[in-house]
Order: sequence, then structure tokens, then C-alpha cells
Amino acid sequence: MTLRTTLAAAALLISTGAAQAQVLQERNISLTAAQAIALGAVEACAARNMNVTATVVDRAGIVRASLRADRAGPHTVESSVRKAFTSVSMRSPTSTLQQATIDNPGARNLVDLPGVLLLGGGVPVRAGDEVIGAVGVGGAPSGQIDEECANAGLQRAQDRLR
Repeated sequence: MTLRTTLAAAALLISTGAAQAQVLQERNISLTAAQAIALGAVEACAARNMNVTATVVDRAGIVRASLRADRAGPHTVESSVRKAFTSVSMRSPTSTLQQATIDNPGARNLVDLPGVLLLGGGVPVRAGDEVIGAVGVGGAPSGQIDEECANAGLQRAQDRLR
């Protein structure tokens, strides 16, 4: 190998390594926003005489805030966590994903992924077009109502998501 070829190869390796070493910057949900969303969702369902749990996760699916209404069943905690995790993981409302498993036989295997729950009530939290977390609500009589309460929680915290 000539000196010129060796230097060119070294430069290529160094430039490739430098490109991979760049710092990745991502936005994430704040604690105050997560708390406001969870409280808004629980209060929205309480106004309809429903006792639910609302959980908000960050972009990595880690719980940031969780509120369980008085008299909400114990199963509502895990349900809300899994709905939020599913929504942030797939960057989509869980009701949409649930419908996808009905319409697309290939998507039915999603139910086998650990932590995934394909019932309505999980909604992504967005800052602009970027998913920065998700909220999951469990305990209402239907996934549709869970999702309505989750969306009410998002509306309550809209000013904190900019």
C-alpha cells in the first residue's frame, strides 16, 4: 500500500468515526407537563363519574407521572402504563393500532410484544411533529372513553408542550 492510499484510508476511517460520534439531541416531556396531563385526564373522567388511572411516559417509555383516582381498580394502573408504552413505542394512538390488528392479519403479532396493550386509551404526546411521550388511561367502560379522557389531559397541558 502506498503512503497516499494509507493516508486516504485513515482519513476515511476518522471521518466515519467522527460522524458517528456526534451528540444526538432529542426533546422529552417535562415533569410538570406529565403531571398536568395525568391530572387533566383523571379529572376529565371523574367529571363523567369514572374512576381511572392516567400514566404519562417519556419518549423512552419510562413513567414520568401516574395518578390513580379514588376507587379506581388495581388493574387500571398496569393498563394505563401499557397503553402509554404502546402509544409512545409505535407513535400512534392505541385505538388506531387496535384497528390495525383487525384489518391486517400480519399486525396481529404485535400483541406478543412484551408491554404492549392494544386497547384504546393510549395517545402520543407531541411537541410539534415530534413524539416526546404518551399518555395512557385505563378504567373507563370503554377504550374510546379512556382515549377521550387522555385527549382532555393533553388539551389541559397544551401550553406546556411547545
